[in-house]
Amino acid sequence: MSRLLVLVLALLLPAVPAHAAPTSWTVTGPGQVTAEVALNSGNLTLAVRRQGRTVLQPARVGLTTTTADLTSGLTFTGRADRVVIERYSMPHGKRAQRATRMTETRLGFRAASGGFDLVVRAAPDGVAYRYVLPAAATVTGEASSFSPPAGSKAWLLPYNAWYEANRVRTTAGEATGDFGYPSLFQNGQDFALLTESDVDGRYAGSRLRKQGDGFQVVLADDRVDSTGTTPWRTAIVGDLKTVSTSTLVDDLATPSKLADQTWIEPGKVAWSWLSEHASPSDFARQKQYVDFAARNGWEYALVDEGWSSEWVPELIRHARARGVEILLWLRWSDLDTPQERDTVLPRIKQWGAKGVKLDFMESDSQDRYRWYDAVLQKTADLELMVNFHGSTIPHGLARTWPHVLTMEAVRGAENHPPAANNPVQFFTRNVVGSMDYTPVSLEVGTKEASIAHEVALPVVYESGWTHFADKPEAYERHPQALRYLNQVPTTWDETHLLDGDPDTHAVVARRHGDRWFVGGITAEDRTLQAPLGFLGGGQWLVETVRDPATRADVVRDTQVLRGGDTLSVPARRHGGFAAVLCRYRPGLRTCDQPIRQVPRTTLTVSPAGTTDTPPGSSIEVSGTFTNGDQEIRDVRLAATAPEGWSVTGPVVRRARMAPGESISGRWQLRAGTRTGAVDLPVVATFGEVHVEQAVKAFVPPPPPRNGAQVSDLPFTSETNGWGPVERDRSNGENSGGDGGPLSVGGVTYAKGIGVHAPSEVSVYLGRACERFTAKIGLDDETTEPGSVVFQLTGDDGKPLYDSGIVRGKGAALPVDVDVTGVRMLGLRVTDGGDGRNFDHADWVEAALTC
Repeated sequence: MSRLLVLVLALLLPAVPAHAAPTSWTVTGPGQVTAEVALNSGNLTLAVRRQGRTVLQPARVGLTTTTADLTSGLTFTGRADRVVIERYSMPHGKRAQRATRMTETRLGFRAASGGFDLVVRAAPDGVAYRYVLPAAATVTGEASSFSPPAGSKAWLLPYNAWYEANRVRTTAGEATGDFGYPSLFQNGQDFALLTESDVDGRYAGSRLRKQGDGFQVVLADDRVDSTGTTPWRTAIVGDLKTVSTSTLVDDLATPSKLADQTWIEPGKVAWSWLSEHASPSDFARQKQYVDFAARNGWEYALVDEGWSSEWVPELIRHARARGVEILLWLRWSDLDTPQERDTVLPRIKQWGAKGVKLDFMESDSQDRYRWYDAVLQKTADLELMVNFHGSTIPHGLARTWPHVLTMEAVRGAENHPPAANNPVQFFTRNVVGSMDYTPVSLEVGTKEASIAHEVALPVVYESGWTHFADKPEAYERHPQALRYLNQVPTTWDETHLLDGDPDTHAVVARRHGDRWFVGGITAEDRTLQAPLGFLGGGQWLVETVRDPATRADVVRDTQVLRGGDTLSVPARRHGGFAAVLCRYRPGLRTCDQPIRQVPRTTLTVSPAGTTDTPPGSSIEVSGTFTNGDQEIRDVRLAATAPEGWSVTGPVVRRARMAPGESISGRWQLRAGTRTGAVDLPVVATFGEVHVEQAVKAFVPPPPPRNGAQVSDLPFTSETNGWGPVERDRSNGENSGGDGGPLSVGGVTYAKGIGVHAPSEVSVYLGRACERFTAKIGLDDETTEPGSVVFQLTGDDGKPLYDSGIVRGKGAALPVDVDVTGVRMLGLRVTDGGDGRNFDHADWVEAALTC
């Protein structure tokens, strides 16, 4: 064939088109949910469908950094697929054993200024996506958004950084403003719960802002220093049962960082603050809460705001001997520096507390999330469990750090929420993690919800620690309610929604071991239905507690039902019911299990009082442990050396001890170099019971020199009404160093201590000084000063000086007191009796003649 003919034929043949790059991608999960990613004119969108129905319409995807705009002008660069299969267990949550299978597609895109990968996962219960940049970058915003159809019903949380607003019922089209996660939407038979997962100090938190037809992800910070991988933008999708029992947020999170989780122990908590705000400062009253918890088999007591280091160690010893552990409240600002975390938390651990409640974080910023990271690492190292209050929402944090037992981020009982708002919390906030609602207000609060409604809440709401909101006497006046609370656990093997609607009611079943617990709550008059098909075959004993005709203790009904039956309980407006179910056998009358009671024992130690033990010297300690009313086994008695001390002497062991039998031991403890008061514990253990008493020792610092300023001396103890005691500054009420110059009556002083009543500071004199001199007054920094009384005390609290009531602003008053022979000097400031909270008091130019 001639070359000319070949050329003519080539011109006549149609051109073969080049292979076009794809512009849409479908990620199909192992269930009924798919994600659809599309690239149109350089703009990227993502939509979600379920069984072919649109649940979330195409909405923009992309982000910007300080060096790149990755929201437009995008081109596709490649795709990779894999299947993610994970199995893991959780010590708390709606389901103990977890298994997830997700389809993952990684799509590469490039713009003129840079590129990224969009990682999309489709699971049986939803869709999530995140961005992966080629390197660390400073993110300045995300185009990420979700677009529910405009007519979708919406249950939304007006945003604040502590997530405690009431949810509002609206539609996707009518909503305006900023909203916190999780946000629930319903379009026909399909639900979508929007939230985020795997957020920590590598990024910032976010919220949703209604813009145009959708809800855009808005970061808490204008600039975020990203490692290159962002959190998961998450949509839990399915019918209401699927969404409400989903574990997708945990499934997406970073796996546990804890190799050993055996020390993590969920449980029920006696809590006094809501019913008696002043009670956490009352040692005697806290002992009553501990004793109540012990009688009823509750595992913990929480001592909230107001506790004192002067008596908390003794309370912990009292509690542990009765099988109750203590949790302690702290402001987040008490731990906002590495030095504070390295001193406060180890001290709490050394006392024997099992966990902490950390409050008032109130921020989704990257800086605050880095604080969460640091606190969680330190508490994990010390094996201290955590409750975050005034916090962000859970976003997989409890999978990564399983010692997070619960988080608030809900308008709980302390805010007196309307009872009609209770059902929606199960379908929204509680889906994403444990929720510290603090339920079961029987006599405190509005009393809008019925008693049975309140008793059902610990089943309807999941929380690794359940803090009960009322006082012991209130529960004891409702013995049938208390009987049920004593049986209900706080950990679950599985969870089912039996019936419900976010607007009106929720009926929930949870299994713990071989027993099922069912809780139902309603906002309106209705007969609550609990289909029992989840039980399987056979007969089941069902014990139900419900409301009587008027507000009073619940009534208990008992019946035998089968798995195909339906438990029906009439309930009035804001009412409910609770039930416990166990397999029936002839003669079985109750599903109740015995309440754990710790055997009674006593432990005495000597010497009594406080013994001065100079550095390097020794003190002899003895202890006698006596058994009480039942045989105990595997007993161990020993003295414990505090940090820096050493101990010699044998551990006393006994395989078994009969009632009334005693064992004794004697040990030598050598003092370390750290000065101050120290407890020398003697501990008896048997089983899981820890019985402890302590000998009081004091390692004295050098006595003050002549002319020493009190603000330059070590404080052997200190308490303060607000914030720490300040040295050479006034009290700023929050963190150390936040006060101003010491100023009284218009005169500024360089030396002194600034406090807020009630306050007490102790300094060691060692009987080496003769006189204490100072000037006293209310600091000028308060615009509405109150009234105070300044007092000085000597050994054993002996009164040395009393100023009488000091009111308002005025010149500093002189103080000159004889302190001859005083070992320990106390500087005390009390409220003057007016109850006004402006008591910033100063001891200025406080000096000693020695």
